[in-house]
Amino acid sequence: MPRRILQGVVVSDKADKTITVLVERRIMHPIYKKFVKNSKKYLAHDETKQAKLGQTVDIIECRPISKRKKWMLVGGAEIGTAKPVEKAVKAPVKKEAKKKVAKAK
Repeated sequence: MPRRILQGVVVSDKADKTITVLVERRIMHPIYKKFVKNSKKYLAHDETKQAKLGQTVDIIECRPISKRKKWMLVGGAEIGTAKPVEKAVKAPVKKEAKKKVAKAK
């Protein structure tokens, strides 16, 4: 039986040698015939700790490594197409811009 390969986004890389991957699927609703997004999180083994938060990665089914970890990261250095997500820094608003907004109201 072939191993399944899934593609998803890394939502956590805090654990040692483990990443959490969010996989989204689009399925058609059986009654309404509309496409619905279905998502599920998988724990995957990342031996070299190369996957970063926000990257798109491929995971492959493997033997059970722990109770919930049954997937392994696929590929080498070219794993992510997206850049890692950084915390958004809010830019300071100038006082002049605040005055213009107040006058507009």
